Amino acid sequence: MFSKTCEYAFRAVAAVAQASANGVRLTLPVIAEMTGTPQAFMGKIMQDLVKARIIRSYRGPSGGFDLPMANAAKVNLRMVMDALGGGMDNTLCVMGIGECNSGKPCPMHNDFVEVRKDISRILANTYVDRLAKELNTGATDLKK
Repeated sequence: MFSKTCEYAFRAVAAVAQASANGVRLTLPVIAEMTGTPQAFMGKIMQDLVKARIIRSYRGPSGGFDLPMANAAKVNLRMVMDALGGGMDNTLCVMGIGECNSGKPCPMHNDFVEVRKDISRILANTYVDRLAKELNTGATDLKK
């Protein structure tokens, strides 16, 4: 449904916020391992998230990445997706038909217009602090 970049970024912000809530900064190798992401790929994602001021980066022996809960409460998954240049291609036909739009819809087109709106609404209303809290209580997990 989402690009791999977006999926990895969603996992990363949740992991970093969870660790930050426990007073821990995560390093790139740890984030990559926790999220099941190749380290070089995660490095680029984290760079984009830092540039967008979603995640903070610190250098040195006690360095790493953090996302304090006060900040995580203001960051939704739509913001994360936008920081990476998008991640959900609304132009692709769900049936794999090359040209599918309101002028020439496939049989599923109109149904998925609403689904895409719902997904966008869910992303805009899903804040990272909630994801971190659910991870901390054990209600959810980042492992496959």
